[in-house]
Formats: sequence, structure tokens, C-alpha cells
Amino acid sequence: MTTKPGGGRQLAVRLKTAKKRTTSQQKWLERQLNDPYVARARKEGWRSRAAFKLIEIDDRMKLLKPGQRVVDLGAAPGGWLQVAAKRIGLDKGQGKIVGIDLLAIDPVPGVDFIQGDFTDDHAAEQLKSLLGGEADVVLSDMAANAMGHKKTDHLKIVYLAELAIHFAREVLAPGGLFLCKVLQGGTEGALLADLKRDFTTVKHIKPRASRQDSSELYVLATGFRGRDQSPAEA
Repeated sequence: MTTKPGGGRQLAVRLKTAKKRTTSQQKWLERQLNDPYVARARKEGWRSRAAFKLIEIDDRMKLLKPGQRVVDLGAAPGGWLQVAAKRIGLDKGQGKIVGIDLLAIDPVPGVDFIQGDFTDDHAAEQLKSLLGGEADVVLSDMAANAMGHKKTDHLKIVYLAELAIHFAREVLAPGGLFLCKVLQGGTEGALLADLKRDFTTVKHIKPRASRQDSSELYVLATGFRGRDQSPAEA
């Protein structure tokens, strides 16, 4: 990787095509090497560039507060756990965080982690037991493995978001909030309509740290009404 004389703008890296590397793998690797957020994440000690998405959203919306109980669905590799831990004051003994993922992760200081499927029958109760009560915040940066077919990939991530919404309803305390990644593609409007039944405010957010060529955005739902509302109120 080279820079202009005097420490100017970073020049794009071009890799020679390896025999065992597919075209998509080649493009992904070049994008990673040329992504300033990837370099910045390494420099600042974040586990992934995704940390900057949560940082930017929280800077704008002031979601994370000292002492909160936070759940992170699809937590691997742990970048969002790191951000949330810092913002709720976990190192000062404030708040509680539980991460859930099918994949194992390196421990994050002070954070409890469940390696398993959050859709399992007993996952919600296990999580509330670790939290010591209901959650104030449910985060989800989950994404299904891409197949390269835009419509199929969109439907897969919407399905994940629907599962996350159902889980959030099971574990959130009244007044709690839900932040989840979705993809633009025509059906995310149905998700917003679904969330508006149970949350006072629902909106889309597109952080600058999301790649320009990506259709990803985040849905933020705040003011959870609780699970005991009447059908008329719903």
C-alpha cells in the first residue's frame, strides 16, 4: 500500500489475480484493503469496521446510556459489543451486555456471551436471566450469507430482521429500543408497519460508514409499548 509523497491521500491497492481466488473473492479483498474504515478499525482496536456504524448512529441518536441492559444479536466478531460496552460504562460496573451468535468469539471484557441460536425456545429466558431482567436495548447487525442474487439476499435479511423483531418483543422492557440492519428492496416498508404497532417511533437510518455501493440501512424503533397492551391499543 502506498501514499503520495508527504503523506497524501492513500492510493488504491490492486492485487494480482490468484489462481485459487474467485472474481468475487478478489473484489472483496481489494475492497477491504482500500476501505479506510477497515484500516481505522485496526488502528483503534475495533474488531470490525461495523463498529463505526453503531458509533455514528449512537452519536446522532443518543441511544446508548450508562447502566442500560443491552442485547446484541449476531454479535460476532464483537465490534458492536465493544462499542456498547464503552458507551454504557461497563468498565465502571454500569449496565449489562449479552451477545448471542452461532459463532464463537474472543471474550469481550465484562460481556456475557451465548453461543447458540437466539430463536431457540429457551433463548429469551436464558438471556433475561443473564441480564438480570428485561433489556433496554436490542441490537442486530445480522446478515445472511449472500448468494449474489439481489432479491433472494434481500428476502433472507428481511427474514432475519423479522426473527429479531419477534425476539425483541420477548425480551424488551417497556420504553426499550430496537436497532436492526435491513436492505432496501421494497419489502422493508412492511417491517416498519409491523414495528409501528409496538413502538412509538420508527425510522430508517443510513450511516456514512455503510459502503456507498451497499443497499443496507438500519431501522430504529424506540418507545416499546410492552407486551401487555390491549388489541385496540396495538
